[in-house]
Amino acid sequence: MPRIVRETLISVRDLLVAGLPFILLGLALLALAYYLLEPAPPRRVILATGPDQSAAAEFGKRYAAELQRHGIQVVLRPTRGSLDNLRLLRDEKHDMQLGFVQGGASEANRAVDEDRDGAALVSLGSLFYEPVWLFYRESAAKPLPRSTLAELAQLRGWRVNIGTEGSGMPGLMGKLLDANGLQAEELKGGHLDLTPAVVALLGGELDALVFASAPESPMAQMLLQTPGMKLFEFPQAEAYSRRFPFLSPVALPRGVADLARDVPPRDIALIAPTTSLVAREDLHPALVQLFVQAASRIHGGAGWISRAGRFPTAQNTEFPLAREAERYYRSGPPLLQRYMPFWLANLIDRMWVVLFSIIAVLIPLSRIVPPLYRLRVRSRVFRWYRHLRQIEDRIERDGVPAAELLAELDRLAKRTENITVPLSYADELYALRANIAMVRTRLQQSA
Repeated sequence: MPRIVRETLISVRDLLVAGLPFILLGLALLALAYYLLEPAPPRRVILATGPDQSAAAEFGKRYAAELQRHGIQVVLRPTRGSLDNLRLLRDEKHDMQLGFVQGGASEANRAVDEDRDGAALVSLGSLFYEPVWLFYRESAAKPLPRSTLAELAQLRGWRVNIGTEGSGMPGLMGKLLDANGLQAEELKGGHLDLTPAVVALLGGELDALVFASAPESPMAQMLLQTPGMKLFEFPQAEAYSRRFPFLSPVALPRGVADLARDVPPRDIALIAPTTSLVAREDLHPALVQLFVQAASRIHGGAGWISRAGRFPTAQNTEFPLAREAERYYRSGPPLLQRYMPFWLANLIDRMWVVLFSIIAVLIPLSRIVPPLYRLRVRSRVFRWYRHLRQIEDRIERDGVPAAELLAELDRLAKRTENITVPLSYADELYALRANIAMVRTRLQQSA
């Protein structure tokens, strides 16, 4: 190895050794900050969806695919609906972390919502409309004027499935019936799950079926195009939205289900609660950011009843908005995440304040590195002065042969030939060699 390369490597090694305490302190502070802040999110999260074949179940699969790109496994837990999701999220004995919650469900579940022992919940934003779909058989409406169901009061005595217990639909339907002077007990309905209820409706065992779901629901799309099935229209949709703030008036556009067959044949007025993504307050902020960004990609496009860019939104949320979600709706994704991989951008974003604090602490401490480096390099030269001083002291003693001392001095000089120091310290190395030569001259004169 060339001498200049060897000297450079030794100099770098000395610098690293001198700065080792400083480096170890910096690493220890970083490790402590990483442990306390936990910038990396958990690799597994549990999402409460809804019944099979529902829009929430379908959206859950899309969220799982979106977060899988970042190495996060989303475990989907089917439930009976929004009330079930709220109870599971509130109950700290369960490991549920997020869930889809329909607008108005917290009011229907007020007893649970006011449980002070339950986990605190936050909203990640409103995601999509879930219109109230009331499908009925044309044959059941024949006795009615114009063979059409025109108002909810006409359901009296009908066999109507109003949703499963645990979903938000029974409570919502109860409010709608009560507003029309009708009690749920006056219906001959049931609480079947959606799929069995659709089978019963098609088989003539039910006269009507009501459920709330996004138009992406396979059941809603299928019933819209099934002969003999009619969809109830809410001509008083605006009035319903004024009476019940969690409802919005929406319109199902003409031909949106099937343009070729013109299904539906005209715009249909509907009412729709807004479904939100609700999470426990202690959900990792990085996961909140990932879910909100995924929501923008999943729900940001145009739908059957909403225009592009309408969702997700911070409006119409019944729970406090999560801080990371509020940040996203205010200024979009964090700047670093637009140019860096998520894990690196999240690490910097979560720890930059701590990093600056650590740097502020280490800068004054870094002043000890140059003295340590200087001491280490100079000690490589100065430690030989002790041997030189011993030889010089022995010159003054009687009985010590000069030849023996000269031989010992030659060995010392040979060792110093292998000393390597940076050029800035070469004067001290040459001073040592000059002093050795001076002692040799003295020995030769006394011999």
